[in-house]
Amino acid sequence: MIERFDLLVFDWDGTLMDSEARITSCLRAAATDTGLPARSDEALREVIGLGLREALSHLFENIDEPTLQQLTAAYRQHFLYDNPTPSALFPGAADMIRHLHAQGFRLAIATGKARQGLDRVLAETGLGDYFHASRCADETGSKPHPRMLLEIMQQLGIAPERTLMVGDTEFDLAMAANAGVAGVAVGYGVHAVSRLLAMQPLTCVGNIAELAAWLESGETPGDVVASA
Repeated sequence: MIERFDLLVFDWDGTLMDSEARITSCLRAAATDTGLPARSDEALREVIGLGLREALSHLFENIDEPTLQQLTAAYRQHFLYDNPTPSALFPGAADMIRHLHAQGFRLAIATGKARQGLDRVLAETGLGDYFHASRCADETGSKPHPRMLLEIMQQLGIAPERTLMVGDTEFDLAMAANAGVAGVAVGYGVHAVSRLLAMQPLTCVGNIAELAAWLESGETPGDVVASA
């Protein structure tokens, strides 16, 4: 166990759940429904981790409010109801969360998902009872603003120096830095490892097994993935 930390905060998409294909598919379909131009796969992947409004505004600059609302509604319809693209927890993620909970860590989620979406996947995966707090982009500030982390720490009464953020994007690590919190990067998500390492995380791991081992021992894995 890492005695330095009491609270472990996880990003969801790309960190615990392999949902990249579903998210990009839904973004693409929503743009088509709204009559907006197609965006590249790279551009779609780039905004994963932001709040939905922030992500869509980034993809379609100068979009007016009525169109943004239409696009937002189309995305939610596809993601929650219409899109059949599967998404699942990364192998070993559920066992890791259960183990960390049993070891006495306080666990939380800070995600760009909306509350409805997070509650749904927590119910589907059976992991809801293992997390002591969560914050979503539609109820607080979007990453990389520190508000998510600040609210979680305040709710649980845990100081920044006793808190660790785990995520797969620059947005996660920037949020951690903005909140005065240490960060660990996972290199199997949407942002390249070179970008993550530039944010100076404590370490960058290549898979869930390495992450679980690091969180248990505090030792940096010998092999850091070179790309993602």
